Amino acid sequence: METESTGLPGVVLIKLNVHEDERGFFLETYNALHFAQAGIASSFIQDNHSGSLHGVLRGLHYQIQQAQGKLVRAITGEVFDVAVDLRQSSPTFTQWYGTLLSAENKHQLWIPPGFGHGFYVLSDWADVFYKVTEPYTPEWDRSLRWNDPTIGIEWPIPAGESPHLSAKDAEAPYLPEAESYA
Repeated sequence: METESTGLPGVVLIKLNVHEDERGFFLETYNALHFAQAGIASSFIQDNHSGSLHGVLRGLHYQIQQAQGKLVRAITGEVFDVAVDLRQSSPTFTQWYGTLLSAENKHQLWIPPGFGHGFYVLSDWADVFYKVTEPYTPEWDRSLRWNDPTIGIEWPIPAGESPHLSAKDAEAPYLPEAESYA
């Protein structure tokens, strides 16, 4: 696997080695030794799978306690995946990184604890699979408004269109009212 720095401390784009032939392909999506050598936590305890229609935007999500590290990939379709630094003590606090994750490019994004996460579906349908380092804990679950001007994410949403949001995400607070990490 090949790793690329993203400009945000700890957030890493992972380009997997894909072995293709006339039958299809094979790739190793996770190897504890290789990930440890790349400085990525390897104590995943839960796998999540999200399926979404075109135009759905999920996020920005995080847990204020039991913060989750996430290893994210799209196994069908294509999404614009985003990590936002929510650590007040970080020199990159409120900065974001976005990248295309797709079944075609087979890239993964490692998002360490302390970051918000969200994605926007570009294809007709997308299945997003992610491994996490802490269990989902409803009492610590938080959301941040997807279009917070303090952060200024440049979502690839066509002009004149609005994303499809859950009620929770549509009503999420803006950064000044949201909890963030120390």
